[in-house]
Amino acid sequence: MTHALHWQKSTFSGGGEGNTCVELAATRAAFHLRESDSPDTELTTTTAPLAHLIRGVKSGHPFHPTA
Repeated sequence: MTHALHWQKSTFSGGGEGNTCVELAATRAAFHLRESDSPDTELTTTTAPLAHLIRGVKSGHPFHPTA
């Protein structure tokens, strides 16, 4: 049985009109990310890679591995 995902927008989306942010939906097995202006395309990942991406973005170096 397929369940609809509950998409949530970032609280930092700017609050403006239109589709201008990243959305996240979670299931027991994975996290789903999509850009709100392209909702038919989504990225599916698990906890560890998503945590690594978030740490990188917060540090200002999203593409460099951390020690």
